[in-house]
Amino acid sequence: MEHLTKETFLQKVFNFEQNKEWKFEGDLPCVIDFYADWCQPCKMVAPILEELSKEYEGKINIYKIDTEAETELAGAFGIRSIPSLLFCPLDGQPQMAMGALPKDTMKKAIEDVLLKN
Repeated sequence: MEHLTKETFLQKVFNFEQNKEWKFEGDLPCVIDFYADWCQPCKMVAPILEELSKEYEGKINIYKIDTEAETELAGAFGIRSIPSLLFCPLDGQPQMAMGALPKDTMKKAIEDVLLKN
């Protein structure tokens, strides 16, 4: 799982400096985990995301953004509570889910939002 900085986010997800409207830059749909090291629920989500990144390898990317280090990215998405998970399909608008979701809920979101071809 890759940790995104603002620079890699602009390249791989959404270049909000050039585009006002959402425009996904990635090759694969992705899930972005907005987290912080001090956040207990975030620690519960981390191993689930590790498992999902293996299960869906080659189909989706899973990224992590440290909201403490990347305050501008957190601000760009109005992140108020963590963990927040952003599901970005190749086409269409991204969908935000908040809180520590159980694995089956995440899988359903991946199937419904990211892989619905």
